Amino acid sequence: MRLRETGSVSFLDLATRAAQASLRAMPETQNLGAVAVLAQSEQASHDFRAARGHAERLVELAPDHSEAYQILGDALLELGEYEPARAAFAHMQQQVEQSAESRVNLDTRLGQLAWLEGDVEAARTHFSQALAGTLEEPSMSGETAAWCHWRLGELAFATGDYAGAERAYTDSLAAFPDYYRALAGLGRTRAARGDLEGATRFFERATTILPDPGFVATLGDLYQLAGRRDDAAAQYALVKQIATLSALNGNLYNRQLALFDADHDRELEQAYALATSEYAARRDVYGADAVAWTALKAGKLPEAQAAIRDALHLGTRDARLFYHAGMIARAAGDPAGAHDQLDRALELSPGFDPMQAGVARRVREELKG
Repeated sequence: MRLRETGSVSFLDLATRAAQASLRAMPETQNLGAVAVLAQSEQASHDFRAARGHAERLVELAPDHSEAYQILGDALLELGEYEPARAAFAHMQQQVEQSAESRVNLDTRLGQLAWLEGDVEAARTHFSQALAGTLEEPSMSGETAAWCHWRLGELAFATGDYAGAERAYTDSLAAFPDYYRALAGLGRTRAARGDLEGATRFFERATTILPDPGFVATLGDLYQLAGRRDDAAAQYALVKQIATLSALNGNLYNRQLALFDADHDRELEQAYALATSEYAARRDVYGADAVAWTALKAGKLPEAQAAIRDALHLGTRDARLFYHAGMIARAAGDPAGAHDQLDRALELSPGFDPMQAGVARRVREELKG
């Protein structure tokens, strides 16, 4: 069983309680399913340290089961413990069953790790293999195939292949209509290609299905760019409402909310506090990036410089990371370094964000002067 990332906090709480009750009624040595559900529910509710602990126990109880290593590797990735995660996935590879679903689960993990380490071609190979596996096994859900198409679209978008990204996102929707990730992906692609009206329509559909704060914020940016200031303000206010709900329901969106405030120069000390609190428990490269960006905006340059080094240390090829690095270098009085990093961002994916890409271009031009 794999709990869906989009499950509500109340559902996750129910799953956790049910697993705990099951373990009280039956010893964990005879109840591996409950241990697995407990680890997965903790993972989905972003309690990654607890998830790692239960996953490690599951490995002890079931060292020959690939799922135990899968759950452990997932938790370790989120915690930024990349070498242990690689080792967990290596064990998973040794134990993986000869079923399409098992191979798909393995390839998606190896693809994510390759992406983080900057090996885009290896990531594409793994996600393509995962997609092929979903098509081999009729019992696998259309949503799994849609996710694989979407992930291939994300790789294409990240490397500036917007036509390829649009094809992949369209294939994702064909596999699972109204898949919210693919709708947002098409919105980002249309914006990157200059079609703000088309981008807005896709983000409107995506936010109707799932009001993810990142989607809502981007829709607000699209309205702002179109001169629809009242509509933009309404979307930005909705982001803050989601922030309130997030605080009540486990702070699942802290990172996104911190980045929203930093991008829009709002509540900058609070944004930094959110990012640093999140990073204390979840030390991955994107957590480091959130600390770096919010620290810069909050006027904490040494903290920003240290955090962006952590964010870049794996070699992840993400234009947003390079953009943040460039802006930090500019603030530190390093115009050459700033220009180089902004060039990297814009050469890799010139439309990486509807609003921030424009800032990157403007600053790069200023640095040339």
